[in-house]
Amino acid sequence: MLASAGIWRKVTTSALQEDGHLDFDLFTIGGGSAGVRAARYSAGLGAKVGLCELPRALISSDDKGGTGGTCVLRGCVPKKLMALAGLFAEELQDAASFGWEVKETPQLSWEALQNNKRRELERLSDLYRDNLEKADVKFIEGRARIVDPNTVEVNGQQYKAKNILVATGSAAIIPPIEGGKDFAITSDHILNLDELPRKLVVVGGGYIGCEQASIFNNFGTEVHLIVRQELPLAGFDREACAFVMEQYKLRGLHYYGQSSPTKVFKGPNGKLTVRIEPYKRDGDPFEIEDVDQVLMATGRKPKTQNIGLEDVGAELDEKGGLKVDEYSRSVNVPSIWGIGDVTNRIPLTPVARMEGSALAMHLFGEGNGTKPDYTAVPSVVFSSPQLAYVGKKEDAAVEEYQDVDVYTSTSTPMKNTLGRRDVKELVKVIVSSKDDRVIGFHMVGSEASEIMQGFAAALYAGITKRQLDATVGIHPSSAEEFVTMTKPSRKYRGGKLTEGEPLTC
Repeated sequence: MLASAGIWRKVTTSALQEDGHLDFDLFTIGGGSAGVRAARYSAGLGAKVGLCELPRALISSDDKGGTGGTCVLRGCVPKKLMALAGLFAEELQDAASFGWEVKETPQLSWEALQNNKRRELERLSDLYRDNLEKADVKFIEGRARIVDPNTVEVNGQQYKAKNILVATGSAAIIPPIEGGKDFAITSDHILNLDELPRKLVVVGGGYIGCEQASIFNNFGTEVHLIVRQELPLAGFDREACAFVMEQYKLRGLHYYGQSSPTKVFKGPNGKLTVRIEPYKRDGDPFEIEDVDQVLMATGRKPKTQNIGLEDVGAELDEKGGLKVDEYSRSVNVPSIWGIGDVTNRIPLTPVARMEGSALAMHLFGEGNGTKPDYTAVPSVVFSSPQLAYVGKKEDAAVEEYQDVDVYTSTSTPMKNTLGRRDVKELVKVIVSSKDDRVIGFHMVGSEASEIMQGFAAALYAGITKRQLDATVGIHPSSAEEFVTMTKPSRKYRGGKLTEGEPLTC
């Protein structure tokens, strides 16, 4: 692979030099986390770099985007700010049990929250652009189109580049449900509503659906979460998913598993109705009426259309993502590269940044051969409570390793011991019994994201259960549960359960 990559580089350079002029060593299409990281790091390694991004808007479209991309403007950052705002409702409940007297009912100013949030997003977006300029990356605002394997056109001007990087991300989609296009909204819109909905239907049990359902539930909205599968968050550990679902219900969220919407329509009072049918189960259809908003959180699609990839013959995968090799190079157009969500690998902002750093090192670092490292990628759902993990799920671990020990613990967080005692946390450690190596950490709890980051480093470093047990805990804390579990809840040998109760979820 490295040999052929080197040959490609020489061929491309030779052809361009015969043509005469090179504007850039790297031209990046997309100013989100992936593109900005690759551009800045490449420029820092001495490359001449250009980056093109659409004009800024909080709701994306074919002609609107903005530096910072989805993460800053319509994803991670605004989502987390909204989640934090909603958590104050829980904090107020807990405060009373610790003796704080709240003499007047606190009121949420939706307008103030949205204005402050938008101001912060604009500041961060500006910071991304400022950092490009400080790195000596030429910023070009407009819509880019690939004309040929070494040419990009923006605003009628063409730029020659040795390498073209596609980092255009992905966009939310609305499935082909009757009335969906007319009356439903996407995650872009839910973060920018002018009014707080009194009643909200969320369709989809992935990250976005569960996060937004929790956020608005905390704001006092009546939330109905519709999921095709029995449990939400299909990519996570099933035991953890079942646990977090029960916590959702305890917080008042209405959950409908194995259900699917078939129609959204508006009544004479201006309110929406969603028709729901059973999915792979028995039962009768039903309707949820008097709904203010319907959020379709049913997935995202790579933004590979209308940027010229089809004109140069770049191969796409079955889901529309740019098909790349292990070094992020297009599998059939050697001068084109792809990182981030546009490639359909792991759609997480830190992963996109890591891919950007690796690409810069591969192209312009000392020697080539640097490729993204997907070892021990942690992930979190910022719902209430949070669900975080790194490493293997239980079923996947058993299938791959055969001999596995599973340690689990549930407890009441200390902040809830004087009040909401039905709030529980789950920690789970999965171990390969053949070599004692920890292969998975999972947690459901209010601080799961902060705690899991440290255990991701431990997993990456190859920590064993013996080393974990020898680690001194911080007491009293939720995190110490990970280093105090001594007896397995379940044991598997040869891929079969030999000790403990089987999972029923």
